[in-house]
Amino acid sequence: MEMTAQFDAILISPIGAIGIRADTQAVTSIVFLDGELSALPPKKNTLAHLACVQLMAYFDHPTFEFDLPIRLAGSKHQLDVWEAMRRIPAGQTVTYGELAASIGSNARAVGTACGKNPLPIVVPCHRVVAATGLGGFMGGKKAAPLAIKRWLLTHEQARVAVALPRSAQRF
Repeated sequence: MEMTAQFDAILISPIGAIGIRADTQAVTSIVFLDGELSALPPKKNTLAHLACVQLMAYFDHPTFEFDLPIRLAGSKHQLDVWEAMRRIPAGQTVTYGELAASIGSNARAVGTACGKNPLPIVVPCHRVVAATGLGGFMGGKKAAPLAIKRWLLTHEQARVAVALPRSAQRF
C-alpha cells in the first residue's frame, strides 16, 4: 500500500513531511515522515484540514495554541503524562523528573510515555527534556528525531540547559 494512503493529509512543513490521521470526530495521530514526499491535500470536510491549518499557524507563530478535537488512546499513566504535557506553555520546558513528580510517577516512565505520544507538537512532548540537556524524542536518541526536537524548541525560543560532563567542569 502506498504510504500516502495511510493518512488523511500530508503537510509539508519546515521540519519535513507530517502525516495526519483523523476521523469524523477527532485528530488521532500526527507522524513525522521520512523521505521526499509530496503534500496530500486533506480530504474534504475532515478534521485533517483543521489540523493542517493549525499546524501551519504554529509554524508561523510558535505561541499559537491548538484547539483541535483530539483522541488520545493509551494507558492511564500515558494519558496522565500527555495531559500534563498539554499544560506546558510554548517556550517553556520541564524535565522528565519534574513532570514525573507532578503526576506521582518516575522520570523513566514519563520518558517512555513521551516516546509513545501519538500527537507530537499538538501534545508537546518536545517540551519535556532531560535534567542535563535535550533528552530523547520519538522514543529514542537518534539524530534525525533529535534535530526535529531541537528545531521545535528553537522555534519556540525555549532554553534547554546542557550540563557539561564532570571532567569538563571548572571549579
